[in-house]
Parts: sequence; structure tokens; C-alpha cells
Amino acid sequence: MAAHWGLILLDKPTGPTSHDMVYAVRRGAGEKHVGHAGTLDPLATGLLVMCLGPATRLSEYLSGKDKRYTARLRFGQTTNTYDAQGEVTATSLALPDRLAVEAALAGFRGAQQQVPPAFSAIKRGGQKAYDLARRGEAVVLEARPVVIHALELVDWQPPEALIEVHCSAGTYIRSLAHDLGQRLGCGAHLTALRRTASGALRVDDAVTLAALQEAFTRHDWRQYLRPADLAVADWPVVQLSADDAMRVRRGQTVTIESSLIDLPGEALGRAYNPAGEFIAVLRADPAARAWRPDKVFSPD
Repeated sequence: MAAHWGLILLDKPTGPTSHDMVYAVRRGAGEKHVGHAGTLDPLATGLLVMCLGPATRLSEYLSGKDKRYTARLRFGQTTNTYDAQGEVTATSLALPDRLAVEAALAGFRGAQQQVPPAFSAIKRGGQKAYDLARRGEAVVLEARPVVIHALELVDWQPPEALIEVHCSAGTYIRSLAHDLGQRLGCGAHLTALRRTASGALRVDDAVTLAALQEAFTRHDWRQYLRPADLAVADWPVVQLSADDAMRVRRGQTVTIESSLIDLPGEALGRAYNPAGEFIAVLRADPAARAWRPDKVFSPD
């Protein structure tokens, strides 16, 4: 397996893009294959999971996990980007009170359809929506299903509010801020955003960019490299025999353990060889009482 195989939990500062963080880690670690699991806008801070080496193949699973944020909103102003980096398009002096905000927040909890911001990286006709919007072209994006598991007002200092959000992957907090302002009739936009968790991973366990760059300079940055299987630690463990490990490496199915037969169809598991090395992502096929290789990693 590649020497730089694993995750870095990075506490992204405000300002740089997520791609800037990929470049910084790629250059500092000397690792060509670096990716991240879940984009953060330049305005946002907080947990950005960096995937190094073969761990980049796990980013799709991490990106699909629920996220947690703290967000600061300003009422009485609407912007074209739905955040503080955009141009103000409307203002209102009629600000809501705390009770009105809390009542409006309640209406956003649960499953719903959300329209992403026009200034987003979603592609239309092969072009990113924000490129079209910056040229003044009309951008109409389709609503997407999202789930807001929890949404709470934790501080109210008019005209700003601090909220905590637990949501499904793909939820735009900028759209949530904008839609909340529209529902209250005064407009609103996002002024600060911090991702506090992605799945079971927490920003409290992350390293700051400054500390990581210092570690790159000292050549001791591997202290921040986490095992790749931390990305899927909530999945069931599939302990393989030497023969089954070889079958998986060849792309062949293996018989499912009796204790896992009741897993729902298409459930995912993390497979280990007798040496305790994480070697594959497996997909359950309960009808066939088998695990099918989804992604296979080759240890040294």
C-alpha cells in the first residue's frame, strides 16, 4: 500500500478554497493523489477531510455522510450568492423577533426539496453554474431532496442569528439562510459557516492549516495521518481468512457470515485480512449470502 495512505482531518480556515487545501496537502506531503470529502466554500471554516493515496477512493462514501454546522445569518439583507461575499440585492428594516425565527426554523426540519444557489459548482451544459451567474446569465437549478435532521437557534442578536444544523449530504446552508429570509419576508444571508462534523468525524479532532504546514516543514506531518478505515468506522467489520482475502483481491465474492445475513440489501462492510489490514469495501448481497467487492486495496 502507498506510504501516504490515509486521512488528514483538517480544520480549514476562512479564505482559501477546498481545492487550495488539496494543493497545500499535495505539495506538503509529496503525495500526487490527494482529494477531499465534501467541499467547503471559501467563506466557510471547519472540518475538511483530506484523503491521501488510495484513500481518495473512499471520498465518495465520506461525502455522502450527514454533516453538522454552526451558521451565522444576517436578516434584512438578501445577496445574489446567498452569503456575505455577494452583492446585496434587497434590504428590509422589518426584522423578525426571536419567536418568529424559531417558528420559521421549525418549518425547515425534516425531508424537503431545496433549490441550490445559482452561485454554485453545479454544472449546466458542461459549465459551472457560478460561471454562468457571474456573466449575468439566468441560472435555474432544479430542487433536490435534502433532510434537515435538526435545526436550532442557539443565539439571537438582531439582526443576526446563530443556528446549529444537522443535515444530509448535499444540503446548502446558503440556500437554507436565503429561504429562511424569504419565508420571514425580510431576506437573509449567510455571514459565517463552520462545519463541525462529517459523519462520525469531528472538527475537535482536526489539525489547523498552520500546524499542518509547520509539520510539513519539520517533515513530521505523518503524526496527523489517520487510518483510512476511520472513514468507514461505522460499517460492520468483515474479517477474512487468508483464502477469502485472496478471493476478494481477485474481485470474487465471499460467503457472508451468519451474523450479517440480516443486513439490508446493498449494505457496505469493511474487510480486513488476517494481518488486520484494511483491504476492501464490500457490498452485502443477503439473497446470495455473500459479500461482493466494491473497492479493493492492495497492502504491501
